[in-house]
Amino acid sequence: MTKAGSGMFVTALDELGAVVGRIDDGRADAACEMLTGARRIVVYGCGREALQVKGFAMRLFHLGLPVAVVGDMTTPPLGKGDIFLVSSGPGETTTVLTLMRVARDAGAKVLLLTAEPASSAAKLADFTLLIPAQTMASDHGAARTSVLPMGSLFEGALFLLFEVMVLKLKALTGATPEAMRARHTNME
Repeated sequence: MTKAGSGMFVTALDELGAVVGRIDDGRADAACEMLTGARRIVVYGCGREALQVKGFAMRLFHLGLPVAVVGDMTTPPLGKGDIFLVSSGPGETTTVLTLMRVARDAGAKVLLLTAEPASSAAKLADFTLLIPAQTMASDHGAARTSVLPMGSLFEGALFLLFEVMVLKLKALTGATPEAMRARHTNME
């Protein structure tokens, strides 16, 4: 790898470290408590955020938690006692706002992951976990803070946050590595 290439990795990792270093650990703990106490969990994200959210759903399943992904044919209806976990970096995505209203109207609690604490989505959420990172909505002009393109900084931080939440949830649920592996699909 060239020195310039190595420098890009260092810069990107430094930026990711700065973002995750500003995530409120107490709020991450509270989000984990919400998830472990849920009757069922349904998750949603748009675009590349959806990839991170779906990866987290897979780990929630491995932990033995009742989880589904919006859009899958087997997604159950939400209701009282359920959690709708949704990611919207900019907090203004029309689909996200509509699904948040549907979940709330059904009696579910909405757990939002966003970079924008004053967004429309944050105003609708029951609980917001802030990820203070550049998103696609803030990737240009004076608002640009990252060398990574578009919403990559938010998406990368989302991945790291979810991995730490898995560790916290593993401790809360008492899930063993063996039990998690036993829930991994054999259809690959």
